[in-house]
Parts: sequence; structure tokens; C-alpha cells
Amino acid sequence: MDRRLTVPRAAPATGPVDVLFVVLPDTLLLDLAGPAEAFRLANQQCTRRGLPPAFRLRYVGPQASTSSSVGLTLAGIEPLPDALAAPSWVVLLGRPGDAAQVVRHQRPWLDTRQWLSRVVAPALAGPAPAHRLVTVCVGALLAADAGLLAGRRVTTHHELLADLAALAPAARVLGNRVFVEDGPVLTSAGITAGIDLALHLVAATLGEPLASAVAQVMVLYHRRGTDDPEHSPLLAGRRHLHPAVHAVQNAVLDAPGEDWSLDRLAEVAHVTPRHLTRLFQAHVGQTPREHVEQVRLALAEQARAAGLRGTEALSLAGFSSDRQWRRARQRAAQAAPDSRPPAASQPAE
Repeated sequence: MDRRLTVPRAAPATGPVDVLFVVLPDTLLLDLAGPAEAFRLANQQCTRRGLPPAFRLRYVGPQASTSSSVGLTLAGIEPLPDALAAPSWVVLLGRPGDAAQVVRHQRPWLDTRQWLSRVVAPALAGPAPAHRLVTVCVGALLAADAGLLAGRRVTTHHELLADLAALAPAARVLGNRVFVEDGPVLTSAGITAGIDLALHLVAATLGEPLASAVAQVMVLYHRRGTDDPEHSPLLAGRRHLHPAVHAVQNAVLDAPGEDWSLDRLAEVAHVTPRHLTRLFQAHVGQTPREHVEQVRLALAEQARAAGLRGTEALSLAGFSSDRQWRRARQRAAQAAPDSRPPAASQPAE
């Protein structure tokens, strides 16, 4: 039986997501390139898994070409569309300088602000919009100037939090956050935080295993969340660069239901079982068996959150029986009582 956990994957049934990067003069190049590479690599991982691409990257703006923050000219920019094809994510990017320099009421800014109010704001309305507004760094100031942040919890670069609050007095501006998600609006602190937010969106769309694979390719093993913890057990033990340990972790994520004996895990890593145990203790802080059970427990919770019940959720997560699941939970609780995975005493049937 194939017990790979496929339920959390939520690739759009209508086709790939249109990711529209809005490019203005002096756009911070890393704000653009970092998230764009994360989405491109996610498509690459989809291809390797026999899945269609999940994201279609587009670059739109009020000008066909413009200079970036580092002086590199960006060309081939599409006009701002008159309507959004569902589903679409509109990504507003940062620019260098303080608020007075960033919020320039010049023609490109004004044209984009008007487009956001006319096209994007209505697309975000309603109880379950198909679209998203994503801001990186001071892209939040543009969203605020267009009136898109009222009533939302938002953030931006720490040097501009007060300016964001002044531009969006009806928003709740949060400091000391990597990114904040409030309904269809996602705002980030900027620069590398944009990559963290992109990986968060990849995980929400395609599942944590694929997002972890993207992070590994980007050599980004410390992924951050809204409060900068390792918010998912599936991310724990990933703050290292050891390729053999990552190979084992990836194999377990890809096929949690396999019979992952210590000998078989060691074969994946191309080391002896004893040496693999030493590597896991040194780089992950737990034994290989503890890691396998941690992943299975987390995947079981994901499956139940996705709507599966009882033995079906446990089976997809890699547990052969309810008894095996209970024993794994008991061992996890004994090893770390404060980090016991949340669950009821009995999975609902």
C-alpha cells in the first residue's frame, strides 16, 4: 500500500497560480529574485514528482522596463492587467530608502496605486477570495497607500513600522514579525523574509515535504515563521548542512509509510547504522527512530486537519495501526513533555 501523504497538497484545480510581481523603479532586486526563485524551484520539484507546475511567474508594472535597486535594468515587464485570472497572487516589492523616498507620488507609483484600488481591492473582497496580496518589505506601504490594509494585521521592515501605521491607521501593525498572514493579505518584513513567506505559500499550496525540498536546494535550512519558531515539527532538526542527514529526512518525508528500519535509513545515507545514529544525535538532537516517529505524528495531524479521520489518517502518515500511533505519542511525550503533538486521545472514526 502506498502510504505517502498526499492529502495536504492543495494545488489549484483550475491550473497554476498566476504570481504577479509588480515591478516599479528601484525595485529591490533580492525582494524580487528571492521569492521568484522559491516558486521556480517549487515548479521544478513538481516536475520531479510528475506533477504539473503550480506557479506561473509574471512580471507586471506601469513601465515596460525600469532600473532595479542595484542598477540592473529589468525589461520585458507586462502592463498591469485589467483583470486578475483566478487564482492570482499580487506581490508588491520593496524599494530602498526611508518612507519619504519610498512613497513617491510620481507617475509609476500613482498608476500602480490606482490599479491596486481598481482591480486588486475588489478581487480580495468576499468571504473566500481566490486571490492573494503579498507584500515584501516596504511593498506594504504601497498597499497601505492604496487602502488595501484597513482592518488587517500587517507588518513591514522594522525601520518603517511607524510609517506604515501612519499610512494605514485602520490596520494593526505588528513589529518583530518575519511575516503576518491575515486572510488573503500576507505581509513580510523584507529582504530574506520574502523568501520565508514564499516558502510558507509553497508549503500551504503543495505541502511541507515539497517546501522543505525547495528550502534545501536554496541552502535555507532555517525557515522562519510568523513568530520565528520552527512552527512545524516537520521543520525541526533542519538547521544543519549535512547532506547524508538531509537525504534521510527527505526520504522519510517522501514515503513515511515505508519500513524505516535503522539499517534501511543507513543505506539511504550511505553510512553505517552506528554512524547514522551519531550523525542524527549531533545534527538533529534525536535518534533516527525518534525523527521518523516525529514526522509521522506531524503528518497524522496534517491528515486529520485536511479532513481524514481515524485509521485512514494514521495510515497515510505511515502508522500501521492505532496501537503503533499511541505508542509513538507516548514515547514523544516522555522525550519532550512540552512539545507533545496536539491531538485528542482517540482519532475520530
